[in-house]
Parts: sequence; structure tokens; C-alpha cells
Amino acid sequence: MSILVGKKAPDFTVPAVLADGQIVDSFNLAETIKGKYAIVFFYPLDFTFVCPSEIIAMSHRMDKFREMGVEVIGVSIDSHFTHNAWRNTPVEQGGIGAVEYTLAADMDHAIAKAYGIESEGGDSYYPAGVAMRASFVIDQKGIVRSQVVNDEPIGRNMDELVRVVDALQFFEEHGQVCPAGWNKGDKGMTTSPEGVASYLAENSKSL
Repeated sequence: MSILVGKKAPDFTVPAVLADGQIVDSFNLAETIKGKYAIVFFYPLDFTFVCPSEIIAMSHRMDKFREMGVEVIGVSIDSHFTHNAWRNTPVEQGGIGAVEYTLAADMDHAIAKAYGIESEGGDSYYPAGVAMRASFVIDQKGIVRSQVVNDEPIGRNMDELVRVVDALQFFEEHGQVCPAGWNKGDKGMTTSPEGVASYLAENSKSL
């Protein structure tokens, strides 16, 4: 698996289903997220089990992500036609409904390989060839600032992605770093011996 934190997010142009349900043949990441924050998150397969819960959970947080200026793109190795069929399947029947962000089709697995998260099988719970449950937070310069990968049975907490973007934006605005358990509204830490001592003196017992 590649570590992309601190590196440019790999670009891609693939077919996709957009948030409004439009099917396009050439969705381009770099063009879509230029000057914006972004989350690119991968999941194994359409019409599976943990995946729809994550995809719906992400859609439920789109108002918040839009407020934060974040573009969201979901990616799996399924085709754009399968994505569309899943969107058109009611939630009560195992579908995902009209989710409010783009679903990109990585049919040749090039995106999963570029991001270093195509499963090789083995001792992983994933079958070989699918994309892992991987999430990448990208800043306005197109640089990856956070990368998290779970094994197949472990669903993600989408509120954690909100928290990570909050922390990134706090750091960019204030120049202070975000200690363990930091949430929006909490104090940051100045990166100096005095700043560390001051923060720990006040907060260490609540960590």
C-alpha cells in the first residue's frame, strides 16, 4: 500500500454518475476539485453489505461537507451503469437511493492501483482485486492530508472525516496543531515547548 499523505492526489478521468443522477463518460478529479477541499473514498463493490451503510452515511453528511467547501467522490471497480442501478434501487431493497455526490467507475482498477489500495487478497478479508475501504482527505492545493484504510468488515465513521477536515481547516486558519481527540471549538496547540506545556497543563487529564 502506498502512503500518499503529503503528496499530490493521483488524478483520474473515468465514467461516473454525478450527484444529480447524470451519467458522464469523462469525470475528471483535478478539474472537479480545483481550489476546493475533497474527500475521495473507496469501497469494495456495489450491491454488497457494509458498503451501502457507508455510502448512505456519507450522503447524510453532504450538507455539512458543502458548508465546509468539500467535494466528495466515491469510487469502486463497478461500472457507472451499476452505480446508476444501485442509486435507482430503493434503500428498503438494499439500494443506496439518490446519494448527493459523484460515484466514479474504476473499471480497469487504475485508480485503486494509483492510490495503492487495490486488495491483493491473502490474509486480508477482501477478495483480490477490489478497492479497500480507504478514505483520502485532500486540501485546496490537491495534496493528500489524511489517509485511512480499514479491512473489509470494518465500516467507517463518516463523522471522523468531518472532524479531520475541521482539523485541517483549523490548522490552516490558526497555525495551531490539533491534539488527540480535538473537535471543532476546542483549543489548539502552539508548536513550541511552551505551547505543549501550556496545553498539557490544562488538558492532559481529559485526554
